[in-house]
Amino acid sequence: MLWAIGDIHGCLNALETLINEISPTPNDKLVFLGDYIDRGPDSKGVVDFLIELSKRTDCIFLRGNHEQMLLDVIDNGDDTYLWVINGATATWRSYGNLQNLLYNDEHLEFFRNTQYYFIEDKYLFVHGGVRPNIPIEKQDKRDLIWIREEFISKKHNTGYIVIFGHTPFEDVFIGEDKIGIDTGCVYGGKLTAYNLTLSKKVEVECLNG
Repeated sequence: MLWAIGDIHGCLNALETLINEISPTPNDKLVFLGDYIDRGPDSKGVVDFLIELSKRTDCIFLRGNHEQMLLDVIDNGDDTYLWVINGATATWRSYGNLQNLLYNDEHLEFFRNTQYYFIEDKYLFVHGGVRPNIPIEKQDKRDLIWIREEFISKKHNTGYIVIFGHTPFEDVFIGEDKIGIDTGCVYGGKLTAYNLTLSKKVEVECLNG
């Protein structure tokens, strides 16, 4: 089975419940669409859980804009302002403080190894979306993790069905050439896994409030 899992944002309890419900086997492939951290209560716990899950299940971890903000600060020396206004302090608290995160080599390797996109059969998985009418190999990486309206409102003409997160919807968004599965868990919504093999969803309510 081929699964896509939407934005987690530190919601460890919802993630654990969702994975328990879908019960992935070693023959399944789980594509996580990014934004594992920030805003929610346990970003560190989420990353710990995903690392352990990847040891027994085939997992693909995409990069979200929140992982990019973290790496821009840690690896590129950017100011923390953009990250902070997007929920960084919740992540720092989950590690105890920012310094503990800086010295967590296993987690930094996890963030650095995330992919900007992944292709399987007719599906293109990406965090934010794609700029219409541009081949995937020529896409700007910033668009892949940040784009919203221009992608959602237009046909993208990449030749794939794009599976994306980043933009929260009340329910799974199914368009002609795209499927959005960020259902706003950290905002009191749901965490969604979408089974591309069977075209069905599994959802759990936010369990952190």
